[in-house]
Amino acid sequence: MFDAEDLEAIREGREEWETETREPVLERFGERREEFTTDTDGQAVDPLYTPTDVADLDYGEDLGFPGDEPYTRGVYPTMYRGRLWTMRQYAGMGTAEETNERYHYLIDEGQTGLSMAFDLPTQMGYDSDAIMAEGEVGKSGVAIDSLRDFETVFDDISLSDVSTSMTINAPASVLLAMYVALGDQQGVPREELRGTIQNDVLKEYIARKTYIYPPEPSMRLITNVFDFCAGETPNFNSISISGYHVREAGATAAQELAFTLGDGIEYVEAATDAGLAVDDFAPQLSFFFASYNNVFEEVAKFRAARRMWAKITEERFGAEHEKSKQLKFHTQTAGSTLTAQQVENNVVRVAYQALAAVLGGTQSLHTNGKDEAISLPTEKSVRTALRTQQILAHESGAADTIDPLAGSYYVEALTDELEQEAFEILADIDDRGGMLRAIESEWIQRRIQDVAFERQREVDEGERVIVGVNEFEVDEEPDVDIEEVTEAEQERQKDRLETVREERDDGAVEESLDAIRDAAEGDENLMPYLIDAVKAYATVGEICDAMRDVFGEYQG
Repeated sequence: MFDAEDLEAIREGREEWETETREPVLERFGERREEFTTDTDGQAVDPLYTPTDVADLDYGEDLGFPGDEPYTRGVYPTMYRGRLWTMRQYAGMGTAEETNERYHYLIDEGQTGLSMAFDLPTQMGYDSDAIMAEGEVGKSGVAIDSLRDFETVFDDISLSDVSTSMTINAPASVLLAMYVALGDQQGVPREELRGTIQNDVLKEYIARKTYIYPPEPSMRLITNVFDFCAGETPNFNSISISGYHVREAGATAAQELAFTLGDGIEYVEAATDAGLAVDDFAPQLSFFFASYNNVFEEVAKFRAARRMWAKITEERFGAEHEKSKQLKFHTQTAGSTLTAQQVENNVVRVAYQALAAVLGGTQSLHTNGKDEAISLPTEKSVRTALRTQQILAHESGAADTIDPLAGSYYVEALTDELEQEAFEILADIDDRGGMLRAIESEWIQRRIQDVAFERQREVDEGERVIVGVNEFEVDEEPDVDIEEVTEAEQERQKDRLETVREERDDGAVEESLDAIRDAAEGDENLMPYLIDAVKAYATVGEICDAMRDVFGEYQG
């Protein structure tokens, strides 16, 4: 991109600037600290970037135009000038009724997509009255026991009018079956259903631990969803390959890139091994990243992710369809950066993180409420979080041009550095037999733990400043409302579950569960059997138990 003579002149000019302009000031005043590094990767940040730092950049091969390979500058030719990102707020209150109320509130406030949080028992495939669910019903999200709960959550909300993201993994196929069954009930054609099911169990083995089945049957369920969605729900994303939870566990930005794309490689390999053609299902793959405080590092990460996935799908899997090569992603601001101290500071953190996601070209965005370090967010804090996105979209100018930081010597150099480091990590993973083998040997987990330990040491020793925590502290208790799930609400959920069991056709339930066991013993796609079971009002726990009978449970 740059003339060799011009580059040499810039190098000579920089050397002169260093000697004659910068060094005298450094000798007299110094700098704020001895070294400057990126937020998580610890890469050195130079005092100045020039065209010499991106001298090897090839515009056509490395950047291109928005909507063209390698998609560094965005997956759509118009990006936010044509359509803004989908604004989602993570919502799943203790009961289905409360969740429905919150959804209506968010839609009235201008939210453009629904995001569904589930309680821990649902995530683990247990019913609300199970011993393992005691004390956890409705606490981290909505309790879903049967299709009846889904009917309540979406009461007076047509699935033809909304896009819904569901953060569920081990029992993802069951919850997708409920969504499809509800759409059938509402008369919405399956091809019109829009949304995303997270369905990413590999990151559960790495970071969150809400797994049910061993890896092999888990991968089978995931590829069953790929196959089903490709044929039945073409506008529904069959997976959200999640780096978010990996990053929240302590990973660096480069590790988040490598481990997320490594999971993506593993899923594509599993699907192609099962006989699926990459161009049949890859367009429905989506990704999920965190956005942290260092705006430039995050923007570079998002840009590198698109370029890397285009290379991986084409060179490794022979993808030909442009939609197979386009990495589309949802972003959530970083929950682990939120502090219970001086909670108002979290509004500022979230705003910068949201800005980074938008400058990086996200397709949808969730902004955390300021109080999420303490409890589920209140309506007021959720409204402020949503307003953050709306101000960003309509007042900041960040959405008015495509890839506004492109051409920044710093951002382009950092994009290259993150891509190079992430590909080096992927090479290590390949040497260890792929992501699944690297997870089973706990090599991935140890890498993340090492980083998390070091970052905490830096905070404890004051090397890393957390405003309001280890610097600029005040002696005060947080003054916030707290959303709580009461014991009475948990008991009402159990009562509703009992009512469903009393009113349904037990014979139809048992027949559907036996059909699931039989299909699990063979190699059929389980999705049609799961849909039949949820339509008979079999519960999440009963359906997951039927598969536990065949697949067993993973003991991590």
